Amino acid sequence: MKMSRLMNETLREAPAATEVAGHQLLLRAGFVRQVAAGVFSYLHLGQRALQKLEAIMRHEMDGLGGQEIKMPLVHPAALWQASGRWYEIDAELGRLVDRNGRSLTLALSHEETLADLARQEIHSYRQLPQMAYHIQTKWRDDPRPRAGLIRSREFTMLDSYSLDANEAGLDAQYQAHHAAYFHIFARCGLPVLAVEADVGMMGGTLAHEFMYLTPIGEDTLLLCGNCDYQANRQVATFRKPEKTAATESVQFVAELVDGEEAVEQVVTAVFPQNTQINETKLVHVLDAQRLRSTAEQTTDIWVLDDGINRAGWNGAVHKIADITAAQDGAACTNCGQPLRTARAVEVANIFKLGTRYSQTMGATFVDEQDEARPIVMGCYGIGVTRLLACLAEHHHDEDGLTWPVAIAPYQVHLLALRGGEEAAISLYTQLQETGVAVLLDDRDERPGVKFNDADLIGLPLRLTVSQRSLAFGGVEVAARAGGETAVVPQDDLLTYITNWLTNA
Repeated sequence: MKMSRLMNETLREAPAATEVAGHQLLLRAGFVRQVAAGVFSYLHLGQRALQKLEAIMRHEMDGLGGQEIKMPLVHPAALWQASGRWYEIDAELGRLVDRNGRSLTLALSHEETLADLARQEIHSYRQLPQMAYHIQTKWRDDPRPRAGLIRSREFTMLDSYSLDANEAGLDAQYQAHHAAYFHIFARCGLPVLAVEADVGMMGGTLAHEFMYLTPIGEDTLLLCGNCDYQANRQVATFRKPEKTAATESVQFVAELVDGEEAVEQVVTAVFPQNTQINETKLVHVLDAQRLRSTAEQTTDIWVLDDGINRAGWNGAVHKIADITAAQDGAACTNCGQPLRTARAVEVANIFKLGTRYSQTMGATFVDEQDEARPIVMGCYGIGVTRLLACLAEHHHDEDGLTWPVAIAPYQVHLLALRGGEEAAISLYTQLQETGVAVLLDDRDERPGVKFNDADLIGLPLRLTVSQRSLAFGGVEVAARAGGETAVVPQDDLLTYITNWLTNA
């Protein structure tokens, strides 16, 4: 590709109100442009980088025996009503009505659609296990999109789904995805941790999140430096000190499910002084759909944290459970050593759904005893566009982006300077014929502008052809991520480049 033909221009300054360095550089380098709050267009360089990420994901998913499919962005409301999530999710779920008055939703996820496919296609235990995946657009009407692609409203995800006859099969596919996701992130060049997580709106029995540690993250993790305990603060447990009678309390209105109806009750949560309430834990203790704050009212349900000394409590008690949030310095639940907190961005998650969706939607199979049983499901997702944002956050310096070879939109940035134009065009053709992805800066710009843009865009290898380099016997070669600049003879250049790219 010639830069003179690119539709976008690089920007000297990031647009106002951009919050994080990686997003600023994606905008300045011409990878993305904002259309609306949390909605972006991906320009040529951004799209090529996304295609690189998707190719890595497809390779790993195919290696698990996955079948690539494509499910729709628009779903009939009836599917989400059947699972119950139509009523459980508030404004984040994009709802619309077609011209015939039929209710629809924009895909926030695809569990219902996959369960619907499974009930149509899977009939016998002989067809199990199965694994299908797709890469598709999602819509989440987030009230506070931020940090560019890290928290957007329209985004792209890799979703894969496992279908099994029993829990043992689900365990195997869950562990296979766990390993494959680490392979994906290693190949992309992003360090991640896998931590215990809340199942949230997805439901099921177990979840893990793959986290990129960064100060710009919205999630808080609790990590033990002495053992392997790692968990999202939403679910993190810890060893509590001696039970105390000193207490604090907070009230909520909890929406509880009673049969098919939602019933609101006032809940007072009581917990030790100098601790914080963990609303996620409280939701699970109450088996509630959601909580909201309330002014003081007559309490229907009293929930005490299990760190309170009952001997010093004279009030009512309906439930006793762990409802406090783990904090920095809390004792590790496994080894007792102090935990530390860290900020992180969630780039992927995996869930053991079990029969959460297959039971409600009638996705069954006939087992060896001729009995109908619900299919055991798992789901696994990576935020493709969010991953691009995290990679930009991780791979940059003060001059611009520094893409690893595996995900760079082009491998080589070729600069044609005065006196080297003809030789650069010839080298451009040779590189393309060799299969090297090359971006040629053939613009009528000053050398300083071309060098600055090369640093900003961040392709792994820069080649400079000029009257000066040719006089020194070849082409100037420099690695974007550091290393000395060298002049390589033209006769040796193609071998040098292919070896460098292979070993990078």
